Amino acid sequence: MASLLMSMGCQLALSESPHHDSQTELIQPTLISNIKVAEFTREIDDKTALNLVWKLPQVQRKAREIERLSRGAIKVGAVVDSSPTPDEPYYVVRIYEEQPDHDSTIYWFRVSSTNRVIEVLDLIENKYISLKEWQEKFKR
Repeated sequence: MASLLMSMGCQLALSESPHHDSQTELIQPTLISNIKVAEFTREIDDKTALNLVWKLPQVQRKAREIERLSRGAIKVGAVVDSSPTPDEPYYVVRIYEEQPDHDSTIYWFRVSSTNRVIEVLDLIENKYISLKEWQEKFKR
């Protein structure tokens, strides 16, 4: 695709050159309008979304802390709770404590399926906030 556009640009440049025959027609831009350019969205899969969240330093720190304080009795897990839909293009990832008789959710994240942006559910406000905003709250 790039080489096609480059060659068209070169032909256009040659057509406009003062050393080129003035009878030569310019390449019309309408040729380009008939070309469909593929969108370059790189959708991610559920495994990638899960790994992006699991590798966050805050998640790893919390997992180590819980396992240390429980002396290994409580493990921290992660699961993709829902996948993207046309209306909601996010993977929802839940981080939880794996206790003997139940699971307790620690964090909810959502990961954009097209650009890997991670947001965190602010439980107080009941809305997703940016990862940067969430990380700022850790500094306080």
